[in-house]
Amino acid sequence: METTNGSSRTDFILLGFSDRPHLERIISVAVFIFYLVTLLGNTAIILVSYLDTQLHTPMYFFLSNLSAVDLCYTTSIIPQMLVNLWGPTKSITYGGCALQFFFALDLGATECLLLAVMAYDRYAAVCQPLHYMVIMHPGLCHRMVLISWLGGLGSALIVCSMTLKLPRCGHRQVDNFFCEMPALIKMACVHSRVIEIVVFSLGVVLLLVPLSLILISYGVITQAVMRIKSASRWRKVLNTCGSHLTVVTLFYGTIIYMYMKPQKTKSQDEGKFFTLFYTIITPSLNPLIYTLRNKDVKSALSRVLVTDKCSSKV
Repeated sequence: METTNGSSRTDFILLGFSDRPHLERIISVAVFIFYLVTLLGNTAIILVSYLDTQLHTPMYFFLSNLSAVDLCYTTSIIPQMLVNLWGPTKSITYGGCALQFFFALDLGATECLLLAVMAYDRYAAVCQPLHYMVIMHPGLCHRMVLISWLGGLGSALIVCSMTLKLPRCGHRQVDNFFCEMPALIKMACVHSRVIEIVVFSLGVVLLLVPLSLILISYGVITQAVMRIKSASRWRKVLNTCGSHLTVVTLFYGTIIYMYMKPQKTKSQDEGKFFTLFYTIITPSLNPLIYTLRNKDVKSALSRVLVTDKCSSKV
């Protein structure tokens, strides 16, 4: 049986939505718009969290890291996708495919862990308000973020190294719009039970365990919220927690469907559109959700803009 030694030096073909050419132009315009929103929205959150001293809190430290992950995540996928949608060729080099696969998996896993960290931060803020700054001290915040980034990096190294070693027997067509794990595994000409076990195990560690911790945190938060007498504080808790819970629902709902559901039970087209949602649409919605539902962010944006205007006049 021929292995991939020869094919590793050739380009891959990203099929994407080439079987539906009438949709490609519409999809490319939508993707471009969502990408601009992602760039502007997440960059604004990072800058405002850094420039406004009132946002130098654990919550916005985690939020700025989430925005950084979303920026890097979409940038690892969308530019190549737009080139393929707009151009006559739909190829990507082996090295480019490997890097795209690695960064998408690394950053996606990091986001899973960051969302769990943010849920713990909300638990500490709501349930332990008097000791919040003692519990969420800078050292702990930096360690939690570092663990999230390293956890994503470690899982990506394991899965990428195993997946890219699979023999492809000359297969070059990736049935997706970017080099994602399920599509690359389907290219292999052998069935690897080991990879299935590793992927499922990492899915439990990086998806189900963090999601369980998030649900437990919000179960405790819900009990605490029911005891709050102040209407203003009750609304503030709902605003901050509601934003995070909305992001968790959008992200985890689609990614668990893609990675934890058996591949044979869903069609490839269905998988592509779900992938399109959590790789492109969700990162663009995150900053909108946090800014539209969060008065602190909107106030900080106003203060930064006013300061910039005053500085330009001077």
